[in-house]
Amino acid sequence: MKRSSRIEHRSGSRRFGKSLVLLGLAATVAAPIASGVAQAQAGAQAADASGALNIPQNPRIFGKSDPNVRRATAVVNGEIITGTDIDQRLALIINANGGKVPPEEMDRLRLQVLRNLIDETLQIQEAKAADIDVGDDEVMETYTRVASQNFGKDVASLDKYLAGIGSSSASLKRQIKGELAWQRLLRRNVQPFINVSDEEVKEVMDRLNAAKGTEEYRIGEIYLSANDQNRAQVEANANKIMEQLKQGGSFVAYARQFSEASTAAVGGDLGWIKLAQLPGELASVAATMSAGQLTGPVAVSGGYSILYLIDKRQVLTADPRDALLSLKQISISFPKGIAEKDATARAATFAAAVKAIRGCGEAESAATKLGATLVANDQIKARDLPPALQDMLLKLSIGEATAPFGSIEDGVRVLLLCGRDDPKQAAGPNFDQLQAQMEDERVNKRAQTYLRDLRRDAVIEYD
Repeated sequence: MKRSSRIEHRSGSRRFGKSLVLLGLAATVAAPIASGVAQAQAGAQAADASGALNIPQNPRIFGKSDPNVRRATAVVNGEIITGTDIDQRLALIINANGGKVPPEEMDRLRLQVLRNLIDETLQIQEAKAADIDVGDDEVMETYTRVASQNFGKDVASLDKYLAGIGSSSASLKRQIKGELAWQRLLRRNVQPFINVSDEEVKEVMDRLNAAKGTEEYRIGEIYLSANDQNRAQVEANANKIMEQLKQGGSFVAYARQFSEASTAAVGGDLGWIKLAQLPGELASVAATMSAGQLTGPVAVSGGYSILYLIDKRQVLTADPRDALLSLKQISISFPKGIAEKDATARAATFAAAVKAIRGCGEAESAATKLGATLVANDQIKARDLPPALQDMLLKLSIGEATAPFGSIEDGVRVLLLCGRDDPKQAAGPNFDQLQAQMEDERVNKRAQTYLRDLRRDAVIEYD
């Protein structure tokens, strides 16, 4: 059973009924996070982890039980999940992580994929039992949108691409069908029974207004539960995940596959929160982090957490990084095999020439003289750029250029600031938006209980 998020009031994107979050690809399609509220804190684990099960402190094990030995296939209420199903879904995750999953992680990841497919099967079965059917045309419509938005491809190209990485269009379409069916089931069986009163919304809005100007943090978390018996093993697993993330692994993908918090479904995203809403161990760590930084594993009550600071801001205060910039980029590339000293000399000449440019009006002619490439973008937010460039550009006046940046492999470039529209004062969510966000959070919490009940009642055979 997944642990509930340990946040008292969390801001977050509207997760219920929104576009699909597909494996590690969520980062490319996630909706912007708005100020709001969060799920209720589950609290620390009970002192007796076994509850009413009456488990002895020193159990004697009769026979052998190693789930890693059996083949990772299953029959869920009569429906077969094959090894091919698992391989193709696994290929999506590996690809989302740049193919950087080490061999020793594969067995663990494969079992996690099986668990995810079992949940997906249960969700589709429950929707069908409720006479909810997601047609092939609906699945295809979403698949077409994913092809365009996530991959920049048409359907035929995506089909070919998926086959090339060892997956298939059928695997991705089944995941789409599962998520659409589950969303529709929740809209029918859960959402109508969720109510958020006007008084509750007003109370949250008052707290937001009172907190104006204070800092909020948007944090991603991967939580792994641990007890006295398996603490060392869980910590070792957390360290392995950290190593993969540092090597370029997708935080969203790892959170979806391994985190035991309810936020795993949204890639570990806790939304916009204040540090006081976090457990003390995490709050003290998060306070020292910079945007884009990864930290962990951090020992917390009941396990370990890996934190990723996505961003931070001031509550209901305009953020300069939301400024809309008009930029021109001038770039040069180096011949393959060029010596480093020759590249450095050419970069220095390029930097001097760029420094002499008098405003964006001369950018095109200057690029021509330098044999450089010119690209313009009039609609880019400062916060969408790498942090180092954000700081540099926000200190420039119109017509000024950044210092040259790049590498021998990628070439050297500069950005000219041609315009800047500063953001208006942040107003925060209105009453209706906040009420909808609070309702969504409660729907998602109820959905976790719903899925837990389906798992409990399922008949599952392993081969």
